[in-house]
Amino acid sequence: TGVDPEHGESSSSRQLTSSMFTAMFSIINILAGLAIVPLFLYIRNPYIFHDLGYAFRAIRCVTRMKRKQKLSPSFLGCFLEKVERHPQKPFIIFEGTSHTYSQADRQSNRIARVLSTHAQVKGGDTVALFMGNEPLFVWVSLALAKVGCIASLLNSNIRSKSLLHCLSCCDAKVLIAAAELRGAVEEVMPTLLQQGVRVFILSDDSDSEGMEGLSAKIQQASDQPLSPHLRANITLKGPAMYIYTSGTTGLPKAALVTHERVMQASLMFSLSNVRENDVLYLYLPLYHSSGFMMGLCGAMETGITVVLRRKFSTSQFWNDCRKHDVTVIQYIGEIMRYLCSTSPSDRDHKVRMAIGNGIRVDTWSDFLQRFGDIRICECYGATEGNIGFINYIGKVGAIGKENFLQKMTTPYALIKYDTEKEEAVRDSRGFCIEVPKGETGLLVGKITPRSEFRGYVKNKQQTEKKKLQDVLVKGDIYYNSGDLLQIDHQGFVYFQDRIGDTYRWKGENVATTEVTDHLVMVHCIEEANVYGVAVPGHEGRVGMAALTLKEGQDFDSSATYQQVKSCLPTYARPQFIRIQDALMVTGTHKQMKRGLMEEGFNPAVITDPMYYLESSEGYVPMTQDIFNSITEGRIRL
Repeated sequence: TGVDPEHGESSSSRQLTSSMFTAMFSIINILAGLAIVPLFLYIRNPYIFHDLGYAFRAIRCVTRMKRKQKLSPSFLGCFLEKVERHPQKPFIIFEGTSHTYSQADRQSNRIARVLSTHAQVKGGDTVALFMGNEPLFVWVSLALAKVGCIASLLNSNIRSKSLLHCLSCCDAKVLIAAAELRGAVEEVMPTLLQQGVRVFILSDDSDSEGMEGLSAKIQQASDQPLSPHLRANITLKGPAMYIYTSGTTGLPKAALVTHERVMQASLMFSLSNVRENDVLYLYLPLYHSSGFMMGLCGAMETGITVVLRRKFSTSQFWNDCRKHDVTVIQYIGEIMRYLCSTSPSDRDHKVRMAIGNGIRVDTWSDFLQRFGDIRICECYGATEGNIGFINYIGKVGAIGKENFLQKMTTPYALIKYDTEKEEAVRDSRGFCIEVPKGETGLLVGKITPRSEFRGYVKNKQQTEKKKLQDVLVKGDIYYNSGDLLQIDHQGFVYFQDRIGDTYRWKGENVATTEVTDHLVMVHCIEEANVYGVAVPGHEGRVGMAALTLKEGQDFDSSATYQQVKSCLPTYARPQFIRIQDALMVTGTHKQMKRGLMEEGFNPAVITDPMYYLESSEGYVPMTQDIFNSITEGRIRL
């Protein structure tokens, strides 16, 4: 090789050095190009990193849950794991008393032993639970899981006909009731005896025929673990519980909830970044899916402490949060509105996150201004549904955010819906039409082995009514959510309206036909058309009924009030009554509600006689002063 006489460097060395520099520049260019990719993705989608973070978190949660499911196909496995991990950690704090995970385990062992030996329940039996929020509700539900029973969670507000219906539709042969609900059970006791339902009351004894006290037996029972063989019947796809939801049938429907579904719902907290050192404030009813599946089971899945209240209290809310160092609260939209309208601004607390659904945009903003930098995680879903959303970004007003991982695993669509004909719009081929981004459509979720719809117990008609066939391709089947949603170009999901004969008030779904059935039992009422009307400053719709009277009869306000008071929970009682000469119906004799809903309850617009449900006096004539007081916020409904 030649040598450069001036520098003493060979030509081959110069070539090697040149090649190295060329390679280095190439690597730098590649790295620079790769560095631009995230910037390019961010410009196209500002939420790409949030989406990726949520997807990774979801994969991690599902992987962890799959591992737990192999050990135990029940939410009980999550609880027992936490008992083993931190037995002395507070699990339930209730009315000044703290119960550790270990204490909850032992107490549920006692109850499970009594149910197995004395009540003679066994794996696969359905046991109805008729209780309000208290630790015993938690202990009994854990006990039922330990003996492999299906829990039927009854709304503690239901009475008479509705109570009997809920018991019979799930074939419950055992009823466990709280001591304070003894009167409600006694009303239907003759029928329960005829049907062979065994009734146990959670008190020391009972002097009512057919009703047995359990408390003394529970105190005397052993607290040692029961054999796992008692729950050998449990499978992931098997029924874990029945949770009741209102529908157009006029009576509650029992939604079948599998063990897999309960465990999936319990992941909501982990997906929302709830941590093991958090403290949850839980006042939502445990007989609802939000309180039990997302709240209680979510707490067990994450291993956190639960501050449990019998019911919501505006005056005690922030005091409780301070007293117990609460960091996470659950909500429904109406609760958030109550807090904003009745509580002064209060930032002296440790609450960092609120998880729930149904909060309005104005309430959302007001809440943050009053109570500080609290991350609001709005969710969407239904007890029996197969599709849900989480607003993991915190965009004000959105009920959720589309995520590429969710779209891959649980297909769904927004389709065109004709609100007048009350049916999905189909094209010339008979398929439904997907709406473009930014337009309102009916949410439907594809029914697959991964996203099931199990329907309602002993109610094939309503189960089939919730299914849509041949939606996008021949032979497919989708779950009809009954909700009209909108998805914007960034993937945020917004709630628009609810279809069907239900309305939502005080966080509860109200079936109009159930209210109608009770109204027409009043001696003076011929027909009733029940619907919900919007009220300024209130979430949901309040109940209103248009009535026609029997010939020669005047409206008996006292009898009507006594009927709704004795037969309906407070949230289902019509707030307004409108007396008409004849009800408007369609050509197929369906009652027309849309026009009545739009007219509302303004005496300046409506010439028909109207009445207002005044809490202490019953139904009184509706006046313009009452209307103005309601719309201006001086009267709270």
